Amino acid sequence: MNARARQLDLLNRTVRDIDNDLNVSFEFFPPNSPAMEDTLWGSIERLAPLNPSFVSVTYGAGSGTRDRTHGVIKRIQKDTGLIAAPHLTCIDAGREELIDIAKDYWESGVRHIVALRGDLPNNSKKPDMYANDLVELLKGVADFDISVAAYPETHPEAPNAQFDLVNLKRKVDAGANRAITQFFFDMDSYLRFRDRCVAVGIDVEIVPGILPVSNFATLKRFADMTNVNVPDWMGKMYEGLDDDPTTRNMVGANIAMEQVKILRSEGVNDFHFYTLNRSELTYAICHTLGVRP
Repeated sequence: MNARARQLDLLNRTVRDIDNDLNVSFEFFPPNSPAMEDTLWGSIERLAPLNPSFVSVTYGAGSGTRDRTHGVIKRIQKDTGLIAAPHLTCIDAGREELIDIAKDYWESGVRHIVALRGDLPNNSKKPDMYANDLVELLKGVADFDISVAAYPETHPEAPNAQFDLVNLKRKVDAGANRAITQFFFDMDSYLRFRDRCVAVGIDVEIVPGILPVSNFATLKRFADMTNVNVPDWMGKMYEGLDDDPTTRNMVGANIAMEQVKILRSEGVNDFHFYTLNRSELTYAICHTLGVRP
């Protein structure tokens, strides 16, 4: 069976054949306006009954954004009982400050952290710390459950794929418990990447990051910044839908469900959804795939 026929065969399987033992997690970002705050908490309330493995909250440069992240994390824990995982970066904080942040999280009941290097400021010098250093630092503070980032299509700053893979292994060797991938749409890129991880001794779960796409123009901007390949067929699926958000949402949900179905057939059980603080598409996808309250 050729690759195209195999893909069609996988897509034609019923959801009932692949919906067992599906684990999901969700990513949110801290709001910066009252309207966005209402949207965020409405989305968390909608998705919480799906019993995600954890929910992560992103983090930008500067203490103000970090404080908003911490506030969202604490409220999630207090009001929902979900496992909340803050993002933490090491670009704009020194080692002692990071140790203090980690201790504060641990004392607040936070046990899971997404450890990242963080985006470099423009014209930045070489950073003092990288993600593997942050993982090691966190493990030195307490036995955190740590997720790190992985890039099936290579980090945009990496000189080549092998360099990027070695960097991921450093993070795992430092104590990371799992890797969450950048979003992608080429299934083969993820599967090849997973095989290469195994080949170099990376033995943690490589959790695929799924981005339900409601706005193709926005996706293209994200993809250009993150070295993500957007296949030509995706552009064709969104043609003529600029003023039709309802149909765009249906297309985006369908693409994401096909991704999950294909990856489930390849033995993937865990999926991380980039919600962009919106619940509708993610909830519909999870519901259809059998993840229900």
